[in-house]
Formats: sequence, C-alpha cells, structure tokens
Amino acid sequence: MTTNQAELMNQTEFLTVSPPATAASIECTNGGKSSKETRHLCQLLDAAAARRPDHVAIENERGRTLTYAALWHGADRLATRLARWGAGRGDRVGLWLPKSLEAVTAVYGILRSGAAYVPVDPTGPATRAVTIFAASGVKAVMVSASLASALRAAWLGPGPLPRLIKVEEPTASPSTVEPCRDIDPALLPTTGSDALWSEIVADDAPAPLPPPRDPEDPAYILFTSGSTGQPKGVMLSHANALTFLDWAQETLGPWEPGDRFSSHAPLHFDLSVFDLYVACRNAATLVLIGESLSKEPALLGDFLAQRRISVWYSAPSILALLAEHGGLDREGFVAPRLVLFAGEVFPIGPLRRLRRLWPDAQLWNLYGPTETNVCTAQPIPAVIPDDRTAPYPIGSVCPPLSARVVDEEGQDVPPGTLGELIIAGPGVMRGYFGQAELTAKAFLTDNEGTRWYRTGDLVVDSGDGCFDFHGRRDRMVKKRGYRIELGEIESVLYRHPGVDRAAVVARSDDTGVTILAFIALKPDQKRSIIALERHCTE
Repeated sequence: MTTNQAELMNQTEFLTVSPPATAASIECTNGGKSSKETRHLCQLLDAAAARRPDHVAIENERGRTLTYAALWHGADRLATRLARWGAGRGDRVGLWLPKSLEAVTAVYGILRSGAAYVPVDPTGPATRAVTIFAASGVKAVMVSASLASALRAAWLGPGPLPRLIKVEEPTASPSTVEPCRDIDPALLPTTGSDALWSEIVADDAPAPLPPPRDPEDPAYILFTSGSTGQPKGVMLSHANALTFLDWAQETLGPWEPGDRFSSHAPLHFDLSVFDLYVACRNAATLVLIGESLSKEPALLGDFLAQRRISVWYSAPSILALLAEHGGLDREGFVAPRLVLFAGEVFPIGPLRRLRRLWPDAQLWNLYGPTETNVCTAQPIPAVIPDDRTAPYPIGSVCPPLSARVVDEEGQDVPPGTLGELIIAGPGVMRGYFGQAELTAKAFLTDNEGTRWYRTGDLVVDSGDGCFDFHGRRDRMVKKRGYRIELGEIESVLYRHPGVDRAAVVARSDDTGVTILAFIALKPDQKRSIIALERHCTE
C-alpha cells in the first residue's frame, strides 16, 4: 500500500453491509422515483434491487442468472475492494473480459465506487488494451484469468501494471460463490496486489460510506478509432448518459414488467448503454449474447426464439442477416415488441424484408456518434412501399438536445442544402480523455457560448427538422456499427517494415461496407498476406 493509499484508508469510514433488498435505501437510491431525479447511474441498480430483489437481472447464454439482489451484492463487494485499493471518484478502472455476469456486475461496482469504467474489446490484441489502459491511467483492471498473462506481458508503462482482478474460468455466481479453495495455481495472482473475483464477492468486509457524487463525474470512457492510429477516449458523464436514458424511457416505452432486453452489443460499444441501463431502470431482465453467437444469424434466430426477447437493439447489418438466415418466419416465432437499430445505414431492401417478417413490431432508426449518445431518431412505418429505394432518414433531434446544419465555416445552411450536422445539449460528451487539442477541434462555440459537437456527418434538413444522411466529410466509415478510421488502418500497415505504400478504401452495397487495402511492398520483400494480417491484429 502506498503512502497516499494509506492516508486515504485512514480517512475512509466504513459501514456494515446490509441485505441488498434493503441496502438500496442506505446510499444513492432514488427509491423508485423517475429517472429524471436520478443523478448517478448506480441509483438505477439501487432502485431495481429495492423494488424487485428476486427478479432475474441478468441471464447469460448458458442459462446462468443473477437476481437484482445478487447483482447489487456483487457490485457492492467490488466497490468496497476498489475503495480499499484507493480507487474512487475521479479514477478509472479497466475492463478486459468477455461480456458476462461478472462483467456487468463489474460495471455497476465501478460506478458505485465513484470511478469510471474503461471497457476494451476482449477479442482484440493485448497491445491495444495496454495502450488504452495506459492512456486512461486506470487504477485497476478486471480481466479474464486467461488474458491476464497477455496483459502483463504487453504492458510497457508508463508506470507499473495496474492491479488486476482476475475472473476465474469456469465462473461462478456472485450470489452463491464460495471462498476460493483448491484453485489451480496458474489462476492465482502473481503479485500481492492482485485479487481473484471469487475472493472479492465472498469478502464480508464492511463497505465504505459512498463518495460524494456529481452528475458531471465521468461514468465511462469508450475508445474509438483515431485517424492517427491512436484510439481516442470519448469521456461521458452520468448526466450525459441519463439525458439519453430519460429520452428513451419516455419515447420508446411503455415498458412491461416481463420485458427481456437483448444485450447484443459488447460493453466497449456505445449501444450497450441502452441495453444495460434501460433494462435496469425498469427492473427488467437483460439477456447476454456473447461474441461467438452474436455474428451467427441461424443460431441467433434460435436464441431469439427460445429466450423470448421483447426488446432488441443492434446494428442494421445484424438484423439484415437475421432476416435472411435467422428463420424468423418459423411457426410460433414471437417477434420482439420493440426493435431498435443504429450504427450504420440500413439498406431499404433488407429493411423491407425485416418489416414484412415483423409487421407488428415497433421499429426505430436511431442515430448518434459515441460523443452524443443517440441524438436523432426515426420510427419506421408498418408498411414500406415497394417503390421506395432510398434508406429512411435518421430522423429528428431527440430533446433536450439541439441540432443545426452548417457549412465549412460553421454558418447555418438553409433547408434542402447539404451541410454538417452539429449537436449541442446535456447528452454531448465532456471531451476526449487527455486530449485537449483534439477536444477543441471537435467543437464549435457560437456567440452565446454554446458548444456544438461537429459530428462529421453530412445531412440535409428536409424542411421539417428531419435529417437525411449523406455520408461523411472525412475518411471514417462504419462497419457493423463500429467506427473505423481508414487512416488508422493505413497507419498500422505502414508500421510493417516490408510495406512501401498503402491505401485503404471502403466500398458500400446492400450487404454493407467492405474495406479494401491496397499494398505495395518494398523491393525484395516476400508477399505474405498472412504475415500482414498477423501484423494488423497484433
């Protein structure tokens, strides 16, 4: 323990843990009040655990579940351990593990501690993970035991490797876990500062009093592709997230007690914000869909039917694959009540096919970069005309946000004129973590001092505040909802010692976006696509 941590521990008060069903009233609960009275995302879990402690909060692919009481308990135990490690308000904690019961519990535990969570793609290279964790200065990382060695080997600093919380495999439920006994030595922490997840949830140490809370505190940092080859961290506050959640609660409801929300998006993807928190806001069940299943339309269709999903949210390309190969027309298939899609354009052909398969579902096209959460929305009609060839618009701005369409000088353009969409309001990010210059370039400040985020997306206002999307003003594309900077791919290719020149382009059609790389090797270099692919993934 460092001197600063020891001082913090001496100043920290602790209380005895109460049963989850009643403990919600101890700290930042909203007592079932409207989401507009919520100041912090952890209040959503407090309220749900108080209202429906025995209701299933999370369900995974294998049928393992956590009740709201168990989820609250696991989050409380993690927050307690983080406090003992000196991590809290103003700090960051990393997540590098597959979407799971433990991962969702960790999200709420980190929020409860007052820190912000920094999720990283668990299927990506360790070098990217350590780059992000180092850039964001995380105090600790919750990691799968199978990934811990790779993280340790790839760490280059600055500073020592953060403390690790290892999630053992196979995992156990926080509500039933026993203190670790007879654990494989390979899974044991390699330093005295690390911990096992099973130890943390079984720890009955008293919980600290909650830290001071401010809705403008960062809640999470989502790293997206950067044109220079370095990812940029979008820093979003509790107030930013709750602005979107308030809109979703009021606009996309009413919600039903038995609702079952899909969790298709990974936690490092901004679509997960809706999945996690709207489900919790309504004390509904969140059904986790893992990485391997998420891209298999036939298996995904079976899963959808078996688990009776009532609220679905994903990128359009996933829904297009489901409509084509998911067996959605099978006898007895119960369609979701609400279907949301975002992240890329939904070509009209596949959308029409989906609408015919699910004629009674509410369909919504949601739009918004990570920096703004969802900022415009467009409902899809029950019948899509056969003669319609253009995609549906991205819709009108979501209150209380504001939108304008401007030219290159930042001046408003008249309706019907192509321009860049800019967004202002309480849902817009604080900035890019640790990148003040990049943050300044991303905003336009008007004469009244209002900060407008420059989306980089070109739109046309049809005259009634409804926006048609017309592409990008830069080289960023979206594939399956992920933002990809073509310049970042070129930057990685140029780092290969055998590459002389490289150019990356994107091609779009009804099946989605295909990214093509054209490469010229240096003289006397052997041509090996496999070696180049390995270089890019590392």
